[in-house]
Amino acid sequence: MRGGATETKVHFKGNGEDFLVFVDSKEDYNKWVSDKSTPLAQVVSGFEVFTTHNHGTQGRYETASKSTLENEFGSTNPEDAIKQILEKGTLQESAMAERQGRRNDSNGEFLGR
Repeated sequence: MRGGATETKVHFKGNGEDFLVFVDSKEDYNKWVSDKSTPLAQVVSGFEVFTTHNHGTQGRYETASKSTLENEFGSTNPEDAIKQILEKGTLQESAMAERQGRRNDSNGEFLGR
């Protein structure tokens, strides 16, 4: 993710794990919440469910295994889990910091002094 971008995700605290789904924007998510006929492909950034092993929205994101999805959501189908996470989870937005300093150290010394 590039600096200055906004990361938008939905967090769901399950019985045994914390789950995350990345969404394209807050507006798309809110549209889906109010109108379930909106295709999921227009809402989610990818059809993957991530877990953080009870570290909330922090920590290392790992793709949830089929057995983890089955235990929590009653299905191994990621789309079923995504729908439940979007319905029961909480939306979170965070801005990524802008990059600072030189962008390409291979250019050598600064020429414009």
